[in-house]
Amino acid sequence: MNISSIVVQVRQEYVEEVVEALKTADFCDYHFHDPAMGKIIVTVEGKDVGEEIAKVKQIQAVPHVVSAEMMMAYSEEELDAERSKLEMGGPNVPEMLNDDSIRAEDIVYHGDLKKMDL
Repeated sequence: MNISSIVVQVRQEYVEEVVEALKTADFCDYHFHDPAMGKIIVTVEGKDVGEEIAKVKQIQAVPHVVSAEMMMAYSEEELDAERSKLEMGGPNVPEMLNDDSIRAEDIVYHGDLKKMDL
């Protein structure tokens, strides 16, 4: 399951009309709008990114919508994949970071832990 927030931009004179259209739409959930800025916040859900993109296109097709863009996204599949990596050992952690005898203040970071021999 994927969930993404969408910022919809509308000219001020059409905000209320577009808000009503989005509130009754079956392809998104309305959350907030700022009439002075012409911005509307909605979320879309989909089984994958393709389904989410299709819903964004539906929002973009609503009359008077100037733009509708994804701002934040959550992908359950990606989260599960990252959790699996961590459970299976994930990336190697430099031994120095697991050594309780070394004080954190004594660790010098040079920009890339993967290429450093700590």
